[in-house]
Order: sequence, then C-alpha cells, then structure tokens
Amino acid sequence: MGKPTGFIEYLRELPVDRPPLERVRDWKEFHHHMEPRKLRQQGARCMDCGVPFCHTGRLISGMASGCPINNLIPEWNDLIYRNQWKEALGRLHKTNNFPEFTGRVCPAPCEGSCVLGISTPPVTIKNIEAAITDRGWDEGWVFPQAPRVRTGKKVAIIGSGPAGLSAAAQLNLAGHSVTVFERADRPGGLLMYGIPNMKLDKQEVVLRRIKLMEKEGIKFICNANVGDNVEPQIFLKEYDATVICTGATQPRDLPVEGRTLQGVHFAMEFLTANTKGVLAGSPSPINAAGKDVVVIGGGDTGTDCVGTSMRHGCKSLLQIEILPQPPLDRAADNPWPEWPKVYKLDYGQEEAAAKFGADPRIYLTTVKQFTGDKAGNLKGLVTVEIKWEKNDKGQFIPREQPGTEKTLPAQLVLLAMGFLGPEQALLKEINVETDPRSNVKADHGKFTTSLPGVFAAGDCRRGQSLVVWAINEGRGAARECDRYLMGSTDLP
Repeated sequence: MGKPTGFIEYLRELPVDRPPLERVRDWKEFHHHMEPRKLRQQGARCMDCGVPFCHTGRLISGMASGCPINNLIPEWNDLIYRNQWKEALGRLHKTNNFPEFTGRVCPAPCEGSCVLGISTPPVTIKNIEAAITDRGWDEGWVFPQAPRVRTGKKVAIIGSGPAGLSAAAQLNLAGHSVTVFERADRPGGLLMYGIPNMKLDKQEVVLRRIKLMEKEGIKFICNANVGDNVEPQIFLKEYDATVICTGATQPRDLPVEGRTLQGVHFAMEFLTANTKGVLAGSPSPINAAGKDVVVIGGGDTGTDCVGTSMRHGCKSLLQIEILPQPPLDRAADNPWPEWPKVYKLDYGQEEAAAKFGADPRIYLTTVKQFTGDKAGNLKGLVTVEIKWEKNDKGQFIPREQPGTEKTLPAQLVLLAMGFLGPEQALLKEINVETDPRSNVKADHGKFTTSLPGVFAAGDCRRGQSLVVWAINEGRGAARECDRYLMGSTDLP
C-alpha cells in the first residue's frame, strides 16, 4: 500500500505540538495537524508488507498488538497517499464509529506492531487517522444517518462511555430504538470526565458526536443512577434487551497512615472536578494552584493528572512510580510485534520538564505515610525505595530498601494507581453474576450475562483497558444483542 518506495524515501514525521509553556496556559487541545502534502508522504511510508500486523488486534503477552477494532489501516493510508480523503474516511468508518476519539487518545498499538517498525520508525497511523476524521467533519462528510426502518424493539444501554456509545450507534443502525442511561450530568462517560479537555475537547469533539447520535434517533438520559433514581426493574419490564457498559471505575486505594488527610484524592475525583470546572468556566474545587503536587502512579491517568496540575499552576510536581524506568529501546523479552515497553516523555511530563527542568517521575519508589498538620490537612509524605524480588512462590514482589526513606512536601496528592473493576452497587441491584475479579461475567464474543436479554461490554466486562478495546466490545455486544432480538444479524 502507499508508494512502493515511500518507506525508503520519507522519514517518519509528526506535526509539531504547541509549545509546552504556551499550552499550559489554557485547556485547548495541544496537537496540531500536518499540511496535506506531508500527510500524503506519511501515508506513502505504509509498505506493501504482505501481512499487515497493524490491524490484527491480538493480545500478546497480555497487551494489545495491532488495532483491536481491526481498522483497515493500509487501505486508508493508500487512499491518503492518492489524495482520496473522502474514500479514506469511508474505509475508516467501516470499523470505527468514533475515529475522532481514537485518533486523539488511543496509545496506538497499531504503530507498535507496524512491520516497518521492525527496523525503522513506524508509520504515523494515529496522526493520519485523526487528520482523516477531522477533515471529514470539516467538509461535512460526517452527518446524521438515521435508519430507514425501525424494528419496534427497544434497547437500554447503561453507561455512555466508549463501549456504551459504540453499542448504541450499532444497535440504532440496526433499526432498534436505543436509550442510553448515564448517571453523570453529561453523556460521554470516560470520554467526558476521565480524559482532560486538552487531550479531547468536550464541546467540539465529544458533544459534537453526541448531538449527531441524537439526530440519528438515540435518546440520552443523564443524571440517571440505576438503583438510586432509576429502578433496575425498568430494564426488564420496558426494554427488550439491555447492554451494561458501566466501565471499571472502582479506584485502587493506598491504605497507609494519613490516607484520610484533606488533600489526598483519587485521580478521577480530581479530573472530573476539573472538567466540570472547565465546562462551567469556573475554577476546579480540587485545585493544584500554588501547591506541591505528588502524583502516585503512571499510565495515561497519571499523565493527565500531571498535565492538569500544570495548567492549574502548581508550585512543584513529582510523579512516583513503583516500577523501574523502561529502557530506551525494546528489551530482548519485548520483541516486535508486542507493544513496545520503552521510555517516553508524554505530554504532561514534557510540560513539567519544560517548567521545572526535569522529568518529574521517580521510579522504584512507593509511599509509606502521609503527614498532616493539626487541622487534618496534608503537608507531606514519606517515600521509600523498593526492589522487585521473587518470593517463595516465584512471584515478583516489591521489597522496601532500609535507609532510603525521604520526606517530601505535598499539599495535594493524586492517586492514579489503576482500577479494581466495576462498582458493585448497580450489579447487585440488577442481580447479575460476576467473575472472580468482580467484573460482569460474560464471555468475549458472546457478551451474554447470567440474565436473559442482558449483555455486557467494555471495562465492566474485561477490566480496565483502552478506549479502542471498549469500542471493540461495544460493537461486539451490539452484534450479539441484535442477533438475540432478531434471530440473525447483519452488524459487523
């Protein structure tokens, strides 16, 4: 695909982001687009590689390798090279309901398994995807497409994150009447309140898609908390099928001394409060301005806490990670096409480094204690270095290294250590069976729960994962839900 010699003629090139010290002054998206000529060159780098691992979408060593929704990447790379943008958007929409989301927030496992990446930097797949979909919106190629015929079947979706939205879009396409229940004040779930505005604009990207879905006939009911102000029985009495897409929102805690001090917050508390403040045009009630901030945990959520704290105007910032610093290049036990576990400076760390002079991350470290003043306010924390060693069962566990304790100032600590699974109250209310990890019990590919006509998709079924996996699951659950309702299905 692309130009046969493109991967030889052109180097990998990405658009220049807004300068770090400029972008921390606002909440606007920090990515720029490339000019079309350069994007065509990047599309030309896509090889006629025979077996395009970029769209295989498999799990290797527990991590995504290739695109989980099997995007037809070589095809739309070729179309961009040939300057056929509208056709490229058509191929992109064949597998992806929301490329404007994945083109911004997906970590791009497709690039990690790009065949070109074996020996040289891979094709800029994510950047091209974002450019295609944004041009499609700008040109008016993305517009409401309501089904011509309705089946008379009613489907409820619980949760409006990426899994719920993709399930809703597909089931509506099949002609069913779809109602999405969301407990927050705005639809979007993780896309609305879990990802900050500078990565994914809420008005111009998320709500734009929601409004289009409403025009296609999908109904959204917000402030609808099942078991609180929505009776669980409504789904069995008034709907022909239900899809549970509530996500995995139960955060991992750090139960050490001083945890209850004022100033220690879960990451999602902080990020949600901030986005609500941004949308309302008011300061966030959990604010990092003028404070020594410590983020505990890495990953995308930790990075988002760093970037948000930088925009608040924090006094200082540290990020503590219990794992070792990744290598600069793939290790021997992390071969292609596995996801490359290598060191990178993400947008938040880049901003902190620009202001404070260095990457804010401290590796192989954990927190032993939070310290506070007499009024119960956080004033600092005690850290200790750790070493990973095998126990008598052969499992790697962290062991504290005596004499490495340090006391650090902190008036705000953000816990970004991942999630344990879905919140259990709703699952108990509707009496659905869970697996040993507390997720909704439903096999991948079938998505059927212990209740007839009730399906589950996304993080509430598989555990914490990527937005692109949630879209995969939402589409899969919609397909099986349609089969249950109609006896057969034409959904992909």
